Amino acid sequence: MASALSPKLSASLEQGVPASPVRVRFCPSPTGNPHVGLVRTALFNWAFARHHQGTLVFRIEDTDAARDSEESYDQLLDAMRWLGFDWDEGPEVGGPHAPYRQSQRMDCYAEVAGKLLDAGHAYHCYCSQEELDTRREAARAAGRPSGYDGHCRDLTPAQVEEYRAQGRTPIVRFRMPDETITFTDLVRGELTFTPENVPDYGIVRANGAPLYTLVNPVDDALMEITHVLRGEDLLSSTPRQIALYKALIELGIAKGIPDFGHLPYVMGEGNKKLSKRDPQSSLNLYRERGFLPEGLLNYLSLLGWSLSADQDIFTTDEMVAAFDIADVNPNPARFDLKKCEAINADHIRLLDVKDFTERCRPWLQAPFAPWAPEAFDETKWQAIAPHAQTRLKVLSEITDNVDFLFLPEPVLDEASWAKAMKEGSDAVLRTAREKLEPADWASAESLKEAVLAAGEAHGLKLGKAQAPVRVAVTGRTVGLPLFESLEVLGKERTLARIDAALAKLTA
Repeated sequence: MASALSPKLSASLEQGVPASPVRVRFCPSPTGNPHVGLVRTALFNWAFARHHQGTLVFRIEDTDAARDSEESYDQLLDAMRWLGFDWDEGPEVGGPHAPYRQSQRMDCYAEVAGKLLDAGHAYHCYCSQEELDTRREAARAAGRPSGYDGHCRDLTPAQVEEYRAQGRTPIVRFRMPDETITFTDLVRGELTFTPENVPDYGIVRANGAPLYTLVNPVDDALMEITHVLRGEDLLSSTPRQIALYKALIELGIAKGIPDFGHLPYVMGEGNKKLSKRDPQSSLNLYRERGFLPEGLLNYLSLLGWSLSADQDIFTTDEMVAAFDIADVNPNPARFDLKKCEAINADHIRLLDVKDFTERCRPWLQAPFAPWAPEAFDETKWQAIAPHAQTRLKVLSEITDNVDFLFLPEPVLDEASWAKAMKEGSDAVLRTAREKLEPADWASAESLKEAVLAAGEAHGLKLGKAQAPVRVAVTGRTVGLPLFESLEVLGKERTLARIDAALAKLTA
């Protein structure tokens, strides 16, 4: 019979939380910058909870004092807010199972570990690391499974006393049952694990610190999590956790075993699993480059799932309405940065123009903007913004696209100059200036006709004729629609820049 639970543990189990069809959790560790694989896991859990009108629990797994940091914790919360995720229980929200940081729940884990030991579901293991390594090597050499061999499972009191006399401090191991474990994965279908492939495992370190293998399922049990959606890399731990859940149910700590779904790996360059160390995995990189949260989430949702065979662009609301974990593809998904940028560009074009102009603000100011703050002209920005919106893949590109408006002189891009200012360009520029002088500067079409006429005078099509004009005025061969740009820049500054280019050519 299970022993009585402490008042705190009992209170956690008796909160009277209304039954919910779905209770999922997102439980990252605050170690370093958030990465896109983590974001996809959060996205699928969030969409699953919202689709089923369920509960999303945001929990912080910060029991590793050597790696966790408050800075990373703050970054996690900031990332969740930036991405637009809301959570029903967790930091800054609270809830019936608070606290939601594992570092504040240590007494619960210690109590549960003690009850597992008392009930015989766990035992003290005194093996040194050297002994473990030696026995593993011997098992491999003999062709046997190399997991823990159960050496300390049934120690006699005399053996325990001898180990203690040697000054050994034990860890706590969970005693796996000698039975096959089968469960139905929500993504992968039925999976079976045999006893020889799932050995006893550690749940508490020698210094008393609880391990992920204990704290994660204990919190899931206490918080009544119904579905665990997590990365494929944690699949091997699932049979161990199922066995632990059964023990917790026996002890009156858990009410049931959640359903598990393991999300496919995200692959990076060289068809290797995308890791935290890969530059393209950092969420901060995408924020700094000016990805929209909705664009990034749209792309990440496609890494293992799709709304339909013929629709790649959709909103998070559309995803929530359609999301079914059973539709997730178990095969690895490859991260394609170019496709990610293309989808983000589509989302930029879907923005209301006013929204677009405001979202670009950070890249129109220091430290990104190369012009003096007083040189920024709001009227010109509002006029050029609709034309810029159709050209950007990421918001950070706005800086180079509009700098010609706010710098006293255009940037000098040597490659662009060499490409556009070939022999005879000075003659084309002079003719273009002559044609532009009397043009209607309130009409981009009139400016286009002027440059077209200049090209015809020299036997050139519009594309060839406008190249030296573009570089003279903007400094680059590629940019926003030229004639709308000239209209916004204005007659006086445009002609002055053409004159400056002619002077440079004739020098």
